[in-house]
This record gives sequence, C-alpha cells and structure tokens, in this order.
Amino acid sequence: MAANDTTHADSRMDSDARGDIGGRAGGITRRGFLQALGAGLVISVAGGRAMAQARPPRRGGGGFGGRGQAGPVSARVHIAKDGAITVMTGKVEGGQGARTEITQAAAEELRVPAAAVSLIMGDTSLCPDDGITAGSRTTPSTIPAVRQGCAAARELLIGLAAAKWGIDRATVTMRDGKAIDQGGKRELSYADLATGDEADKLFKQAPPAGVELTPVKQWKVMGISHPRVNARDLVAGKHLFPSDIARPGMLYGKVLRAPSYGAKLTGLDDSAAKAITGATVVRDGDFVGVAAPTDHAASLALAALAAGAKWSTAPHPSSTDVYDYLRKNARGAGKNPFADEVAKAARSLRQTYNVAYVQHASLEPRAALAEWDGGKLTVWTGSQNPFGCKSGLERAFGIGGDKVRVIVPDFGSGFGGKHTPDADIEAARLAKAVGKPVSVRWTRAEEFTWAYFRPGAVIDIEASLDAQGKLTSWHFVTINPGSSGVNTPYRGGQVRCEAVSSNSPMRQGSYRALASTANNFARESFMDELAAAAGMDPLAFRLANLDDERMRAVLEKAAKEFDWATRSRKKDPTVGVGLACGTEKGSVVAACVEVAIDGDKISVRQVCEAFECGKIINPDNCLAQVQGCIVMGLGPALREEMIFDKGVVSNASFLRYRVPRFADLPKLDIHLLDRPDSPSAGAGETPIMAVAPAIANAVFHATGKRIRRMPIRLDGGTRA
Repeated sequence: MAANDTTHADSRMDSDARGDIGGRAGGITRRGFLQALGAGLVISVAGGRAMAQARPPRRGGGGFGGRGQAGPVSARVHIAKDGAITVMTGKVEGGQGARTEITQAAAEELRVPAAAVSLIMGDTSLCPDDGITAGSRTTPSTIPAVRQGCAAARELLIGLAAAKWGIDRATVTMRDGKAIDQGGKRELSYADLATGDEADKLFKQAPPAGVELTPVKQWKVMGISHPRVNARDLVAGKHLFPSDIARPGMLYGKVLRAPSYGAKLTGLDDSAAKAITGATVVRDGDFVGVAAPTDHAASLALAALAAGAKWSTAPHPSSTDVYDYLRKNARGAGKNPFADEVAKAARSLRQTYNVAYVQHASLEPRAALAEWDGGKLTVWTGSQNPFGCKSGLERAFGIGGDKVRVIVPDFGSGFGGKHTPDADIEAARLAKAVGKPVSVRWTRAEEFTWAYFRPGAVIDIEASLDAQGKLTSWHFVTINPGSSGVNTPYRGGQVRCEAVSSNSPMRQGSYRALASTANNFARESFMDELAAAAGMDPLAFRLANLDDERMRAVLEKAAKEFDWATRSRKKDPTVGVGLACGTEKGSVVAACVEVAIDGDKISVRQVCEAFECGKIINPDNCLAQVQGCIVMGLGPALREEMIFDKGVVSNASFLRYRVPRFADLPKLDIHLLDRPDSPSAGAGETPIMAVAPAIANAVFHATGKRIRRMPIRLDGGTRA
C-alpha cells in the first residue's frame, strides 16, 4: 500500500512538453496545460484534505474543490483528442509507490491498462489539493477520490456513446478505452467521445451523483502486483530529482548557520566572501546567505562568511539530561485516577520509558530551486506538502496564491521529515535578492542538525491486574512525542491515556508513524513486564486481554509462522525471542523477533511480521513498504539517537550516526493478510511500530535484563 509519492510530468511527454508544463516559471494557465496535453475533456473529483501526522484525524471530505470543500469542477482527469489519458493528483512520490498505485486505481475505473494512464503529481498549478502526503492517507483517501473521478468520467462517456447510438446506456460497456455496444458490432474510442461541444459542456459540470466504484471481486488492474510505472527512468538515471533540477543562469546558494542552537549573530565581516569571484552575499535581518556560479564557489564564500561571523550563545540541555528536562517542562500530566483500583489489585506495576530524538536520514537531503519572473515565483522542491509549502512561500513573501507555484518531482524519500518549506524559502530569498534562479541543497550535516527531529519522549505507565491476569486499570502518560498511537488496544478495565506536551529543546515534527513508535515501544514493553508479573506467556497474556479480532489474527499468524510456542520455551543466555503488536492508521501488525547476544552487542537475526491493512492494492509494493518499515525500525531500536551538548550536535554524519547497513539486516519473514472485505489502508507506517518493543522483549528473554530506553543497549538496561 502507499502513502507518500511524487513525480511531476507525464512520463510519455517529450522533453519539450515537459519543459512547457514542468519547467516554465510563473503560474501556468489551464490553456497552456491543455495545449501541452492536447484538446479534450477534463473532469475532477478531489479528496478530503489528509491531515499531517501531528494533527488529529478528521472525518469527511471528498468535495469536488479539493481540501474537502465543494466548488467548481477542476482538472482531475484529462482525455486528449488522441485518447491519451492524464490524471492529476496533489499527492507526491517519495519512493513509497503512490505513483504506481494511483495509476492502477485510475486505470481500473477507466477500464484501461495501467500503461495507458499518465500521472501528474504535486504541481500546485495543475493538480487538485489532495492534502499533505503523510499519515498513510493516500491509500484510504486519495485513491478513492481518484477512482471516483475516473469512474465518473467513464460513466459520462458511456452516456455519450449511448446517446450517439440511441440505445439504453445499460447496454454499453467500457473495455480497453472503448465504448462497445451489447452486440459488439459498434465501438467508439475515448478519443471519439472526448471531442465536441456536447462533451465539453457535459464535463464542465459536477460529476453525476451515485457513481459506483468497481467492486473488489471485479478488479483487474488493482489488487495485483504492478512494477513501478517510472522504473525504467529511475534505473537508467533519466529521472530528475529535486537536487538535479537546473535552470538557465542558475546560481548555487548556501546559508550561514549558527554554531549552536539558540546562538545569535552579533557581528559579520563579509569582505572575504564578497571577494570570491561571482559570489553575492545576501543579508536580510538574521538571514545571511550567499549565491555563486558554482557549488564550490558558494562553499568557499560560505566558509569565509563563517570565519567573519561573531555569535552570542545560549544555554541548552544535553542529550544526557534531556529526559529530566522534558519531564520538568511537561504541561498537564495528572496523577493516576485509579489509585484505589491499584491499591486493591492482585498485582500492579509502574514503569518509565525514554525514547531518544532521531533524524529521518532521508536518501536525498532537502533541495529546492527558486525562480522569480515578473513578480511570480516558481519553486521546484522535494516536499511531502506542496500546497503547504506554497502557503508558506505566500506568507514569507506577502504575495498572492496565483503568484506562487510549487512543483515536486519524485524525490528521494521523506519519512515524515519534509513537510516544511525550509530550503524553499531560503532559495526564494536568495533568488529574489540576486535576480537569478538559485538552487539550495542542504548538506548531510545541515540535514542532521537543522531539519526537525522525531520527538524525544518520557512515558509513564501504571497498570493493575486481577488474580487471573486480566487488566483492571491502565494509566498511560506520554510526555512530548504526541498522541499518535497513545490509546491502548487492550481491554484494560479503567483506562486513561494522556498525551502531554513539553518545551522541546530540539526542533521536532512528523516521523514515520510519529508518536506511535515511542508509545507502542513503551506499551508493548510494559505488556511483557505485566505478563512476567502475572506469570504468563507474553502471547497468552496479550490474547487474554485483547478483543480486537484483527489484532488477534496478526498476533496468531506471526506466532504460528515463527513457531513461538517452541522457541519461547528455550532458555539460552545468547539467544532470545520476543513479540509485540500494534494498531495505527487503520491497519494492524504483529512481530516476533530473534536476537543474538554477544557481550553487550545485540544482533537481530530474524523478524517475522504479520501485517493487515484491508484489501491490498499492489501486493509487491505493500511487501516493499513492510520491508522498509522493518529495516528503518532497526536503526532507532538499536543505534540511532541524536547526541548533543551545549547546543551542538556531535554526530551529524553517517559516520557517527549509524543507520542500518546491509550487514545488519536479519532474515525477514513477512506475511501479508489480505482482507477483501475491508477498506484499503496505508502500509507506509504501521509496520515499523512493533520492531523496537519486540527486540527489547527478546533481549529480556535472553538476559533477564529489561531495557526501558530506545535505542536499546545492554549497557543501559535494568535488571528486572
């Protein structure tokens, strides 16, 4: 399943057409768009706005005007006079496969093969605002909206064909881009139907009500594995990522960064920077940057600026005392309201868990190219939030929305880390000052230091059990990471789950599955501790306190495939097994892991994961999402954390911030539970949730040592 995806421009277009649609500065007109694609019909249905991970989910949406609002019909589907089909979406492609799945969805409803559909994504001048690409919302929200638009187009074309032939529309079917009468003797292509005043007038209206989507049992394009639609360009190196985009006369920009968090610029000698050939120094209040004809010259000028800068520093907590800092600055945490239940319970337990700040470590750091033309601004950028970036640029420069265009080519991953227009605004400020297009590409050190982080967390849990091992109370307080995944899926008796804010010393924001990575780590680790207190097997304890049939199904599947019953009974101080489960974003997951212990070293040898997200749209892509989540989850579980002191990050490189390498990969045994009777949900986040707690529980199984901190390290554990 997919959640976050982008590539601008029709892959069938030649380079000149790409330049006209995707390369021209300023706001492209609908006429220019149609000239590039060819005359024909346009119909649209826009999905409801998908909320960012950090925001609570909303119901509803699905209006025609985008962002869940009713309004005039705008372009969702274009059928050219030659029959070429182009579909538009405001979602983006960051490697998660949304481009392919949305293409499949459009093809399914239009009754054509996927190869017949071209997709334009993430262009604010051409595409409807389908909301931010985050929160696993592309699959449950945008794909239905695209299907609705394409199904509406199909039904209108059927009506046109029936009218031309003077027959009942029920006798007309659509197949391979053609309307065919019941006897099969007459047919009209989409190209035949898409031209003419009658068609044009009809398609300017709102889509007809009551259009039915193709039922799952009739799917021919959806529900099967389909390779990435632009795989050839990616493999051949033809695709242009945001950091590859260039414009005539373009300069390279660099921005002066503070030496530590909170430092203020008190003086600047920029003479050495200005002396570098072709370099222009730009200063606007606290913003200082440079633009130069080459990246090397810009780097030299930036180094000269840094040498001539004077700063005042500010106090800042270190990574060693950050958890005390978060607790001290927490707002609103209350006492356990179930103290009486705890006091009379057969058993009770209270523990605290800590989770470190981590970075997203995206494959492609932030990159943006900005160009001004007659007061209009165009920015090419790698963003999960094109319309949000457009709004940010409008506010930053005080200009109207019709004067700002954001284009998002398919980019090198985001993982929730590319929601804000940081590089976009920097490039636009430099470009405006120098009067030329400017490309800003963050270095890896900048990405590690100045991009926002997954929040650190302090999590307190207290629960009580009756004599049979059933939960009678559950009090869960998570400080700082947010509310995602805060609610327990277990039958807990008296339950209160609280998400409490704090004054974070680090810039923080969305991350793959966001707070649920922290909250589920604490909850599933604590469930194992409760199982031990009750003298029960961890799997049996969970099942005894779990009513959710979907969760039970993935737990039982993972346990069966892993052979939990046999392996969990073995006692070996060098080998341990553990399990965990979780639910978020409409899907459920369970994982069993095996770890090997060698001194203080923890090696994950196997991960067996069962995952269910309703009806699967593209099995191969869903599998890839689960694989990616597991591998990504290994990093923060075992090694990844930001180390900082006196406002300075000391591990801002892949040499010192070690994401998983190929040598770290365990055996992956993944089982996808397809549910044709359930709506499709996203798969880009939930599979990461169970990785860390399963590892922590496996470490306890081998060593008897409880690790209540992520990353999990034996030298920082606590004996139970």
